[in-house]
Amino acid sequence: MESEQLFHRGYYRNSYNSITSASSDEELLDGAGVIMDFQTSEDDNLLDGDASIGTHYTMTNGGSINSSTHLLDLLDEPIPGVGTYDDFHTIDWVREKCKDRERHRRINSKKKESAWEMTKSLYDAWSGWLVVTLTGLASGALAGLIDIAADWMTDLKEGICLSALWYNHEQCCWGSNETTFEERDKCPQWKTWAELIIGQAEGPGSYIMNYIMYIFWALSFAFLAVSLVKVFAPYACGSGIPEIKTILSGFIIRGYLGKWTLMIKTITLVLAVASGLSLGKEGPLVHVACCCGNIFSYLFPKYSTNEAKKREVLSAASAAGVSVAFGAPIGGVLFSLEEVSYYFPLKTLWRSFFAALVAAFVLRSINPFGNSRLVLFYVEYHTPWYLFELFPFILLGVFGGLWGAFFIRANIAWCRRRKSTKFGKYPVLEVIIVAAITAVIAFPNPYTRLNTSELIKELFTDCGPLESSSLCDYRNDMNASKIVDDIPDRPAGIGVYSAIWQLCLALIFKIIMTVFTFGIKVPSGLFIPSMAIGAIAGRIVGIAVEQLAYYHHDWFIFKEWCGVGADCITPGLYAMVGAAACLGGVTRMTVSLVVIVFELTGGLEYIVPLMAAVMTSKWVGDAFGREGIYEAHIRLNGYPFLDAKEEFTHTTLAADVMRPRRSDPPLAVLTQDNMTVDDIENMINETSYNGFPVIMSKESQRLVGFALRRDLTIAIESARKKQEGIVSSSRVCFAQHTPSLPAESPRPLKLRSILDMSPFTVTDHTPMEIVVDIFRKLGLRQCLVTHNGRLLGIITKKDILRHMAQMANQDPASIMFN
Repeated sequence: MESEQLFHRGYYRNSYNSITSASSDEELLDGAGVIMDFQTSEDDNLLDGDASIGTHYTMTNGGSINSSTHLLDLLDEPIPGVGTYDDFHTIDWVREKCKDRERHRRINSKKKESAWEMTKSLYDAWSGWLVVTLTGLASGALAGLIDIAADWMTDLKEGICLSALWYNHEQCCWGSNETTFEERDKCPQWKTWAELIIGQAEGPGSYIMNYIMYIFWALSFAFLAVSLVKVFAPYACGSGIPEIKTILSGFIIRGYLGKWTLMIKTITLVLAVASGLSLGKEGPLVHVACCCGNIFSYLFPKYSTNEAKKREVLSAASAAGVSVAFGAPIGGVLFSLEEVSYYFPLKTLWRSFFAALVAAFVLRSINPFGNSRLVLFYVEYHTPWYLFELFPFILLGVFGGLWGAFFIRANIAWCRRRKSTKFGKYPVLEVIIVAAITAVIAFPNPYTRLNTSELIKELFTDCGPLESSSLCDYRNDMNASKIVDDIPDRPAGIGVYSAIWQLCLALIFKIIMTVFTFGIKVPSGLFIPSMAIGAIAGRIVGIAVEQLAYYHHDWFIFKEWCGVGADCITPGLYAMVGAAACLGGVTRMTVSLVVIVFELTGGLEYIVPLMAAVMTSKWVGDAFGREGIYEAHIRLNGYPFLDAKEEFTHTTLAADVMRPRRSDPPLAVLTQDNMTVDDIENMINETSYNGFPVIMSKESQRLVGFALRRDLTIAIESARKKQEGIVSSSRVCFAQHTPSLPAESPRPLKLRSILDMSPFTVTDHTPMEIVVDIFRKLGLRQCLVTHNGRLLGIITKKDILRHMAQMANQDPASIMFN
């Protein structure tokens, strides 16, 4: 019953003219952030629930009516607005690709006519490379700006540089001659808030004052971030990757990649990272890059007027986003291919590679971290790994898979609770509470007080002779005569044991806070918190294995390769493997993740440990559920997304899924040449469905094509304004030739140009497995179902999603239109 009620829900419009007026983004958002009204989707209802009960239309397949290969019979003067899409609608990939081919043929046919036409042809050919170049330049510049600003504002919580206010802590002490090796972060130019306010650098009073100021700045940054998001750009919250995946699959979300979203996301991302919340900036950087790609695509008609071509630019932009997030251009291209893109032709692969290259080059030129690297935590290891170490690496993979499965379930449960309770109506209060709890607990522990990227850098770093971290507080061999790069394994000192306890507390803190932080109404990425959790676990395991090898070097597993005085175990390598495993467990990425981490370290010899850990984490995570966190959030939000990775294993047929069902009213159809403008307007006003099959006549019932509601309304409105003699009693003609009419009849309205002459059809006995594949691979919105040439019904993308939910024993109402 609930399924039937869901089917009959629609986007009812009170007037005929209202279809052309688009709602603003704000009208579709509630106070808690982005709550989308997906009842407006044109894919939801393509059948007329109000057709007369006594009329049952049957028709034959009209494939022989028109053998033209053109999808649209274009007029000399195209109707403005026809072929465009409303908000929260799905694009027609087939129609968009056909439009692009038609445009390309038209340009090629004219390019030999004059030098100007040749120039236009060259500009059109190069516009793809120009738009990805601009996208890469903008992505790299914004990423550098975000990195520099986030570092400065993070250090602002602890103090300020009096000699130059725009310097962060590290830059402030670069030029000081009064720093020591042990206390390299202390210099007279840098003042903590306690020194500035109460004049004390040490003691309980100083600690309490710094604690208070830390909490004050964290709350200020968090409040400012969530306020800007709520007031100016509600779409700027969250990671953005689930929505980008949905947009790349063909869904329209107006304003999600707009200039306001770009500006507010850039500003609030800095504030959110600086507030100390358990989130990262790497995921939102993909959203920022896609905003740049979307904005620049409007400069080129080839992309601004074609939604399918625009998605090629967005695929390249997402590669540029990962390129600047991790300093991994090749990993960015693979991320776009493996994780976010729905349609990825070879041409898009080349352009994605070029966009990632340009973005990485710009970021390297800016050098935001001052280390001539693209990321803060770039590391190099010199010690080889040994076969025995695959066992702890695989254990880290198991931990990563368990963490991923736990996080996905816990975070989705919390986000669902947020949507269904009053708590979700107060996003500002939620962010303030989470920021306050995070700041209060994080300050006492030096590893949670650190910026998460700084923490990962410290955990990844190998203990060399110049390291002063407590993680490197080993008991030294007093007989060592010289300092060498490869320091032999040594017994752990008090500082290492103290650091392990602090890291265990930090691990618990990060696990809990990340569950509650991801999904709040500020820009929040998941890459860095997941990597931090894995790096903490990996470093602890690495130190444990290192001490085991030191004290038991005579065991058979160590005897062959780890003698006394040898440098056998690299704890930083375990941290890196753990980081990759946990990120893989959450996102279920494989190839792209290994390449990203490989580009971070610059060492080919650690590919096998990374592959082993990442594959193990994926297998373990898949045992608890095959969805990654992004797919889970897509399903939670009810986006119409058919995941190509999900298998359809049921034996149902197209007749089991199509609409109308036996209890539903029959289809509403248009006839080719005996309906008036008034008839069509009444059908549009009285129904909520957004597409109508067109038949030759009620007697023959042969299929002519398919007309969309939006195209009909725009075409009729345009004709009333621009063509004389079009009135309510005018005959509407979808045929190629106008039928003979009485002399006193008003002028007929020709609408053949808006007709889809080749709608996709399947028979009622087609297995749903094949239908689902057709929808995925062709990007269809709807498919007509026939039996012996007679039209029986229609299957839409959302019908398939409902059916898949029912097959999985889920209530379709619980996953659609949330």
